[in-house]
Amino acid sequence: MVSNQQDHICWGGGHHHHKHHHLILNGVTVGYGSAPVLEDISLQASCGNTLALTGPNGAGKSTLLNILAGLISPWSGEILWNGAPLHQQRHEIAYLPQRNEVDWQFPITVKQLVEMGRYPAVGTWRPMSRHDREIVDKAICSMNLQDLQQRQISRLSGGQQQRCFLARALAQEAHILLLDEPFTGLDVPGSEALAEILRTLASEGRLVIASHHDLTTAPQIFDQMVLLRRRLIAAGATAEVITPDNLNKAFSRP
Repeated sequence: MVSNQQDHICWGGGHHHHKHHHLILNGVTVGYGSAPVLEDISLQASCGNTLALTGPNGAGKSTLLNILAGLISPWSGEILWNGAPLHQQRHEIAYLPQRNEVDWQFPITVKQLVEMGRYPAVGTWRPMSRHDREIVDKAICSMNLQDLQQRQISRLSGGQQQRCFLARALAQEAHILLLDEPFTGLDVPGSEALAEILRTLASEGRLVIASHHDLTTAPQIFDQMVLLRRRLIAAGATAEVITPDNLNKAFSRP
């Protein structure tokens, strides 16, 4: 594990953290009330990949994202990141909610939102160092938001809003990026641009995990896939997961 957080950033060529950073779920079960939503989920993923969580409505896609983000706790099982419990390494994770869950009227600029990504490292009220400001600036430039950084987030397009939250994740120096249906509501150009961004982020050594319902576009965006229907149907390379047999198991009526 990297102990110096200032070096703990995956930007640009030559970063090969994906050879060392592994996410492992062993027998994870979780639910709400007394009803299980996910049962006995075991899978592995590594940095350097884009991973789609897919399945029918109610399959547990968002629930799995919430577990990884630390928003809910599993009933049983373990989640490891680099061999240690994931909940001990929350700075490694950035969660991007669905756009309709965000209060876009909140009076904050693009730059102020991106600066929030530094809070886990410096604290809410402490001033940012030169190093922190450089990371914020680099995150803004990486998402091509330089000309928008003083704009209120309410005045952004859907694609710009997604890039803004991705910039905040980059400022956090997170290795795991969790996105809940990030392509919902985007037009074709916006979707294509976001897909290219996600592939680039993965190629720089991050693990990008997103819930995604469109099986026709998934192979062009994600190299890995997890197919769920409360239990794990299949996991692996996207082309190997999307088979008639697996899709029948996931989407056929009980």
